[in-house]
Amino acid sequence: MTTQTITTYLWFDNNAEEAVELYTSIFPRSRVTQVARWGEGGPAPAGTVMNIAFELDGQQFIALNGGPQFKFTPAISLFVSCETQEEVDRYWSKFLAAGGKPTACGWLEDKFGVSWQIIPKALVKLMSDPDPKRSGRVAQALMTMQKIDIAALERAHAGA
Repeated sequence: MTTQTITTYLWFDNNAEEAVELYTSIFPRSRVTQVARWGEGGPAPAGTVMNIAFELDGQQFIALNGGPQFKFTPAISLFVSCETQEEVDRYWSKFLAAGGKPTACGWLEDKFGVSWQIIPKALVKLMSDPDPKRSGRVAQALMTMQKIDIAALERAHAGA
C-alpha cells in the first residue's frame, strides 16, 4: 500500500462529524480512521470532536471542527471522476438528496458548502479532441448543463 503524502484538510464550523457521516455514506470503500477530541482548555468543550481522519474511496481526508472563522468557496473543489452516466447520476442524486444544490457544468455544492465536481471521464476525452470544432461543440453543450449528460455531450461532439 502506498502512503499518501498530501491529505486534504477540511475546516468545518462545528459539523465535521455530520459531514464525514454523509461523505462516507456516499462513496464506496470509505471509513473513519481516527477521531481526536478537544482536551481541557481548548476552544471547544472538552471531549467534543476536534478532527476526524477518514477515507473516501481510499483517498485520505481530515475534517476539523474549527469554528466559524473560515468558509468554503468554489475556489477549491473535490473532483469525482466517474466511469458511467449511472455513476454520475448516483453521486449527483445522493448529494442533492442530502441538501446539496446544483451549480453548473457538473459542479454542486453540498449542504456544508463544499464544492464537488461530478465529472464523467467521457467529458475529459471529448474535450481533448484535437478538432476544435468538435471540442467546441462539447464545451458549448457543457455550458448548458448542471448535471452532466454524457449522451448529450457525445451528440454535440458528433455534430448531431
